[in-house]
Amino acid sequence: MSKVIRVRYENGVLKPLERLEAREGEVLLVKVIGRELAEKVFGSIRVSRERLDQVLREAEDELGIY
Repeated sequence: MSKVIRVRYENGVLKPLERLEAREGEVLLVKVIGRELAEKVFGSIRVSRERLDQVLREAEDELGIY
């Protein structure tokens, strides 16, 4: 599963704002991008989730982030 989702940080815990397709106890990797940075990078441009996922994968590949 590779997916970009919104989360809320409350009492030291990241809480997904949508359902995750993960098994109970499964360990996932999480990249945290603050809303302010995301808005600066993406602004008010409307893109599909598929395109956003593609752009993020390409950026991760170029930066060597996994």
